[in-house]
Amino acid sequence: MSRQSVRAYLAHLERRGWLRSIAELVDPRFEISAHLCLAGAGPALRFERVAGHGMRVFGNLLCNRERIALGLGTTVARLQERIVAAIGSPLAPRLVDAAPCQAIAIDRPDLATLPIPTFFEHETGPYLTAGAIVARDPESGRGNLSFARLKPLGGSRAFIGIAPNHHLAIFARRAQAAGRRLPIAVTLGNHPAVLIAAALYLGVGEDELRVAGALLGRPVEAARTANGGLAVPAHCEIVLEGEIDVAAAIAEGPVSEYHGMYEDYGVGYLVEFSRMTRRRDAMLQVVQPGYYPEHVWIGGEAIAASLVYRLRPSFPNLGAVAITPGGAGRMHAVATLAEPRAGDARRLIEAVWEAVHLVKLVTVVDADVDPWDPMHVEWSLATRMKADRDLVVTAGAPTNRSDPLEEDVKIAKLGIDATRKSGDRADWRAAAPPEAVLQRIRRKISSRS
Repeated sequence: MSRQSVRAYLAHLERRGWLRSIAELVDPRFEISAHLCLAGAGPALRFERVAGHGMRVFGNLLCNRERIALGLGTTVARLQERIVAAIGSPLAPRLVDAAPCQAIAIDRPDLATLPIPTFFEHETGPYLTAGAIVARDPESGRGNLSFARLKPLGGSRAFIGIAPNHHLAIFARRAQAAGRRLPIAVTLGNHPAVLIAAALYLGVGEDELRVAGALLGRPVEAARTANGGLAVPAHCEIVLEGEIDVAAAIAEGPVSEYHGMYEDYGVGYLVEFSRMTRRRDAMLQVVQPGYYPEHVWIGGEAIAASLVYRLRPSFPNLGAVAITPGGAGRMHAVATLAEPRAGDARRLIEAVWEAVHLVKLVTVVDADVDPWDPMHVEWSLATRMKADRDLVVTAGAPTNRSDPLEEDVKIAKLGIDATRKSGDRADWRAAAPPEAVLQRIRRKISSRS
């Protein structure tokens, strides 16, 4: 079993007791979704028997920071810096001759043969939600790896939902302008390194598959597709090869979003798949969409690391950034600054808003505050923030169409400077026993356990 396969990670979860197999027959219409909803931040689930299908389904892998760290071979304390370092040291994929994901090839595949779940009551069909999509910029030829939802429309056709400013949408429009359709490869059943890389907020031309290699510590082993020679992870489970047709407008209907409600984005694009390749015993991976832990944490962890990478050159005293689960893993940020000078916090707030338009609440705290601990952050607000001095409110700021309260893709945003100011008090010492005594008692407690 390759270390680049999601199967190796599943085996690791199973050894730790963090994988639960569901032996009973489940219906892909709502029942898989109900299991995943109720699992929350608990075990990963593998569905052994899906009604009408011979293929197994699995999900809920990366539903907290500990599980993401495990998948990337690091600790929670080092997780963010591991991702930041990988963004700065990408590794080109290494092509292999024999790829497990190409053991079986099917032309003009019928997507109905896959056990694709229908997740929510008011959505209009089943969705592929865990597809890491490989594409190439028609102008520069540079690669791209990203997520987009896919709804089967019958046979080999599917609707693809992409935000207009998404790099994949930009590439599809560039291909149309050149009189072509955009070749893509939807890869399903990927290692955590590929999933986290696909969610990063990088610049156009920065290939996320190369970052996945850096996260793995070695180049991603890749195979070429028949449609345009795209490099896909060789050890994934399933690959759907197709083309995006921008000229074919498809109405979607209501769809769940990360904030937990439905949105109706109107029309999207058509994808026609010419080929499916897969492992001989392939499994289908799903990510529970909406406001559920895996969807929240994959996005939040990737966005937070992307912000650190982009902003640290301008803010060398920037420590960690948290994109909080309470903000649906998209809309609320907490950032730490070491010994901030006057005005640093406000500049950082504005820089975060500029870098990721989805973020609408930014709280800046000192380096002694854990940005991932909501109680610690609230304590910082209580002890270091003055409302008449430390709030930044801006109206009509750019956001994303997915914000639940946006108007014409604009929203009011709030920044909070919850850092210490020298004029507030002369003594910021924390009340505690002497450090030497604390260390001695810690050792005694540790020896008892």
